[in-house]
Amino acid sequence: FPYEKVRERTLYLQVLDFDRFSRNDPIGEVSIPLNKLSDLGHMQTFWKELKPCMDGAGRRGDLLVSLCYNPTANTITVNIIKARNLKAMDIGGTSDPYVKLWLMHKDKRIEKKKTVTIKCCLNPVFNESFPFEVPAHVLRETTIIITVMDKDRLSRNDVIGKIYLSWKSGPAEVKHWKDMMGRPRTNVAQWHALKA
Repeated sequence: FPYEKVRERTLYLQVLDFDRFSRNDPIGEVSIPLNKLSDLGHMQTFWKELKPCMDGAGRRGDLLVSLCYNPTANTITVNIIKARNLKAMDIGGTSDPYVKLWLMHKDKRIEKKKTVTIKCCLNPVFNESFPFEVPAHVLRETTIIITVMDKDRLSRNDVIGKIYLSWKSGPAEVKHWKDMMGRPRTNVAQWHALKA
């Protein structure tokens, strides 16, 4: 490019997590408009904060979950119904998803459960229910962490995305939790966007 044209360009850098057996996962990106730099003829050093990837590579998919609170039995039943548009984690453009659930009290892990693995699928249907015993007096300090994983035979399993369900999570998660509490003994289903 002629020098005058270079000043009209933007340098785009993407930081990736290398994975020998599957796709490299984007960690973040930086855009540097070259017209903002004082002197392109000399080396410049500066720090830039990584931003989430905006090209859709950061999209992890959605999970349909139903919750049912039974105050008599002191249980919350979590039904992992299905997922859609999961991020492909394997080289072949698919994933082998399963879902891991942790019942947390404050920051302590109380109980772990998981679904079966569904091979080569980005829109898996699980339809698996998991009851957790949760006494009424600890409900406000309880969190259910739901993690969608990609099973790998040759390396560590990859996290596709997570959901934190409690009184103090994000707006969609809090709404689901409150809907569950407001409608005891009823399965309350809601889609959740998976987060990193």
